[in-house]
Amino acid sequence: MFDTVLVANRGEIAVRVIRTLRQLGLRSVAVFSDADADARHVREADTAVRIGPAPAAESYLSVERLLEAAARTGAQAVHPGYGFLAENAAFARACAGAGLVFIGPLPEAISLMGDKIRAKETVRAAGVPVVPGSSGSGLSDSQLAESAREIGMPVLLKPSAGGGGKGMRLVRDAGVLADEIAAARREARASFGDDTLLVERWIDRPRHIEIQVLADGHGNVVHLGERECSLQRRHQKIIEEAPSVLLDAGTRAAMGEAAVQAARSCGYAGAGTVEFIVPGNDPSSYFFMEMNTRLQVEHPVTEMITGIDLVEWQLRVAAGERLPYGQEDITLTGHAIEARICAEDPSRGFLPSGGTVLKLREPQGNGVRTDSGLTEGTEVGSLYDPMLSKVIAYGPDRATALRRLRAALAETVTLGVQTNAGFLRRLLGHPAVVAGELDTGLVEREVEGLVSGEVPGEVYVVGGLLRQAGLFPKPAPSRSHGAPPPGPPLGALPPDPHRPERPRPQTPDGLGGPGLGWVDPFSVPSGWRLGGEPAWTVHHLRVPGHDPVTVRVRGTLRDAEIAWGSGGLPPVSGRGGLGEGNPPTVTLHLNGQTHTFHHANTWLGRDGDAWDVRDHDPVAASLSGAARSGVDSLTAPMPGTVTVVKVAVGDQVAAGQSLLVVEAMKMEHVISAPHAGTVAELDVTPGTTVAMDQVLAVIAPHEEADAEETPS
Repeated sequence: MFDTVLVANRGEIAVRVIRTLRQLGLRSVAVFSDADADARHVREADTAVRIGPAPAAESYLSVERLLEAAARTGAQAVHPGYGFLAENAAFARACAGAGLVFIGPLPEAISLMGDKIRAKETVRAAGVPVVPGSSGSGLSDSQLAESAREIGMPVLLKPSAGGGGKGMRLVRDAGVLADEIAAARREARASFGDDTLLVERWIDRPRHIEIQVLADGHGNVVHLGERECSLQRRHQKIIEEAPSVLLDAGTRAAMGEAAVQAARSCGYAGAGTVEFIVPGNDPSSYFFMEMNTRLQVEHPVTEMITGIDLVEWQLRVAAGERLPYGQEDITLTGHAIEARICAEDPSRGFLPSGGTVLKLREPQGNGVRTDSGLTEGTEVGSLYDPMLSKVIAYGPDRATALRRLRAALAETVTLGVQTNAGFLRRLLGHPAVVAGELDTGLVEREVEGLVSGEVPGEVYVVGGLLRQAGLFPKPAPSRSHGAPPPGPPLGALPPDPHRPERPRPQTPDGLGGPGLGWVDPFSVPSGWRLGGEPAWTVHHLRVPGHDPVTVRVRGTLRDAEIAWGSGGLPPVSGRGGLGEGNPPTVTLHLNGQTHTFHHANTWLGRDGDAWDVRDHDPVAASLSGAARSGVDSLTAPMPGTVTVVKVAVGDQVAAGQSLLVVEAMKMEHVISAPHAGTVAELDVTPGTTVAMDQVLAVIAPHEEADAEETPS
């Protein structure tokens, strides 16, 4: 066994691999880009090496820099994780050429199974059933379109070189094939450096079931059962479980044997996954889709039901060891389910999000495991994959595992970055999911009922309480497009040099609070006054994308009275206060229920959901609205990079016309014209990095001619 391993990856998978290296007593080497200099995987490794600037192409995808890092640190082996170069045959060959052990299959197996077209031909020859689709590689756009028409709609466009759902497009209308092929090629090129596509028949209401295989270099191959991966969004898995409720013992054995034959057909060694598409109404009729020649994101569910550490056996196989067991020795015990926590906002169509992790709580213990690359202070940008962590729950049966995972997601706190944790918790409670009646289209069909579009009133109430306590700092005024430059607040006086600041005593009513320091009761908008009943203090708060809400607060912050309401509705009242901790939690009593919130800066979180609550200035908003009347500003729906600009200032555009493309976390979003008009302003070019809600362009509508002439 080698003694030093370089982990050529980042985030939660690097942390996961480092954990097993530590358990085996092996020295770990982390690599990092400038964006990850203080990342968790860097902190947890025995040593770490900078390999370049933030863009992946100049760091994590640079074979030369990775090999240099291995040479500098004395590494004898390289673990590629998943993503990046994990399924890159050239990288595996380069490692071997540098005298390094590549912890994965031989380059020939990676190359064969990485080409989905050759892979299908190879496993078909080994007797494994495959999905009907196009034949031949390097098809042109017109050839792809012709193959799609021959197969019949609907069809699935797939990158030949990739995986993980990236670049896949479901096409039901032949009229949009050209646009979909172009988009799929762009995504494939950006994700894998190869825009070769194939076309496959789409099977309605399919289930996605994959088989974990493990092979050594001595001809031994076993399978470790299946994983159900049918809960997907945009062809990307979000919930995985093992075993599948669909398969009986006979079908499991047959699919397992087919997966073993697929692995043998390419001379596989190490841990790999053979993926099948299965008609839900006929599980015995399954088709090979692809083989992933690497560790999978969802490998923990297999580990939990088999008791086998897959990373450990990747290392042992790479060191030349034989598997110590045959197929008859593999047993599946209990049930495990995994949820992928991603930086995305379900209420905004699952667009990628970003920001700094201000407060973090990740569940562990009692059958729960969290694989994560996060720490408080982690900066989540738009350059890498949006997956942040995985929460996995185990139980003696499926019902127990589901219950534990839902409870664990409710405990998950990732404030400062919008995630899908709350959405996943609701999905796991959906009747079809509870019953095990799954298919790959279920999430898309049910998404409206699973996404919490409205902000609960108690979120604003707690925001008002925190604003009252001074725990929500007033953000610096931002200048919206067309708005006048910010000035001092009304009534503000310049500092008096003859009256220096002095310590302020805490007040007896708790306005100081834990961590608040010295507070002058006359300087805090609390309604505090000498004698009489305390007055209400009014706060205007909003969550981005929603209308502002008025919240009134009075009383002490330990036991405040809060009221909110708008539009002439009578206010609804509740009582709340600050709990212990730094920052303290907030407890709200409302309608006989108790709500507990965590917070950090302007973020509030509860039951896996999080909201960014901000001050709302009605005067500034009206000024901004007046300044921008008559034009429509197109803003970035997510933090990312502008990759395509199709117009210039002065161009005439039609309603719905595609103007720009913004990419973030390997996902494209097209910006279209809201109406016919003229491009009055264009603030970006290809390559421009943009923040969420940043103005990209301004479209001035065409003036409509008067219906009647003015009489002379």
